Amino acid sequence: MYSTQDFRKGLKIEYNNKAWVIVDFQHVSPGKGNAFCRTRLKNLESGQVVEVTFKSGDKVNVPDVEMREMQYLYNDGDRWSFMDVSNYEQFTLSKDEVSEARNYIVENTNARVTFFRGRAVAVEVDNHVDLKVAETQPNIKGDTSGGGGKPAKLETGLTVQVPFHIKEGDLIRIDTRTNEYLSKVQS
Repeated sequence: MYSTQDFRKGLKIEYNNKAWVIVDFQHVSPGKGNAFCRTRLKNLESGQVVEVTFKSGDKVNVPDVEMREMQYLYNDGDRWSFMDVSNYEQFTLSKDEVSEARNYIVENTNARVTFFRGRAVAVEVDNHVDLKVAETQPNIKGDTSGGGGKPAKLETGLTVQVPFHIKEGDLIRIDTRTNEYLSKVQS
């Protein structure tokens, strides 16, 4: 069992007989009254986000979740296919189940798939991924004092702001938590 003191972003908990992941939380100690923990929870099965307030010291169950390393195979339009690297079993997930991870996975790369009660419900990727720039404006000379940038469309379809020196075909590192450019990857 988890206590409210154990809460952190990304922690998976069971609440109302469903699996949730903590998106955000805040411990509050008012001057008068008991302390509490305000949380934003995302349902692992439906993707629904709710705000829940727990009293300090409340306990929640550990959900029956299993993480498996899987290889992303392909997307056929509305279904994403993955293969378990340990036993070659294949699963398909919907757009909602893949969620934001679809912006960071390319064919033949690995991702972690979360199973709740034996059913695949969510996909997680590393905090930093390397993706190729598919489309961007040519280099722009001029105002670099503002530290601005230009939009670049990546091989997965995600568009991010990059520095002016980045060109098509470059491999760049992206922070998956914030959708921000981190660095150019040397090949």
